[in-house]
Amino acid sequence: MKTLDFARSFLTFRIDALKRPPVTASHKPPYSLNNARIQLECRCRLRRADLECWYFLGASCKTERVGVAQDIWTEPNADFVPIFSAEQSLGTHNGRLRWRPNQFLHVKTYARCGVDVELYGQGGTRQTDRQSGQVVDAFDDLKLTLVEAESRELATVEEVVQATLSGVPLVARTAYQAGGIEVLLEYPVKTINANERDMIYQTDTGPVLFPDQAVEDVSQIAGFELAYAAFNCAEWTEFLLRAPTEVSPDVQVQHYSRPLRVNCRNQLFAVDDNGGRS
Repeated sequence: MKTLDFARSFLTFRIDALKRPPVTASHKPPYSLNNARIQLECRCRLRRADLECWYFLGASCKTERVGVAQDIWTEPNADFVPIFSAEQSLGTHNGRLRWRPNQFLHVKTYARCGVDVELYGQGGTRQTDRQSGQVVDAFDDLKLTLVEAESRELATVEEVVQATLSGVPLVARTAYQAGGIEVLLEYPVKTINANERDMIYQTDTGPVLFPDQAVEDVSQIAGFELAYAAFNCAEWTEFLLRAPTEVSPDVQVQHYSRPLRVNCRNQLFAVDDNGGRS
């Protein structure tokens, strides 16, 4: 059995202003070229009949100016999370599976809801906290570095507890049905509770991708949201979804505040640290 080795898996998007004007920048880039390598947090497969699409969540970072002598952080500043979709192409190259990138979704979280900023070089167009589009229109290149590792499924609570307390890297898979679409989430278990006396465990980890439950088209990226996931058995997961949350009569913030329980199949895997490139 193989799972993704998230510590060694990345997405790298390339912006080259000499080839194509940037369409996602909220400031003038200090340099014409940048490659942003971002570690993966989750991958999600949506499947209906014979059609499937994969989505990849990058780690959160902050909006920044790259390579400047001072004032790195943009104002207003935001948490920035990239999501990309890709289809697995036929064939391999140097023993690696080929991936064809399709769409992107950039999710930004400002100090409060409703903040937008002017896009650089786009004639006054405003960028909201969610910007989506086609990869070919926004980036010079997008590369997915996916490393898979040999993994062993932990079939009992005792095995989960032992692996947790032994310091073994863990990966979770959560599978369920939503409106006729098969959803499969795979993500690293960064936080987990374990009790060797009463033999219980509970994951508490994220963020992970969470597709809109009303989704009808497996190839649409705009409906994705972020969530934390927790489970202590194989039959269900409680998600905590990111959502606009009122903190005063006139102010809302994006916060992980909407709980949702989903009947599903959970699996936990102990990951071999040696890994192998896919």
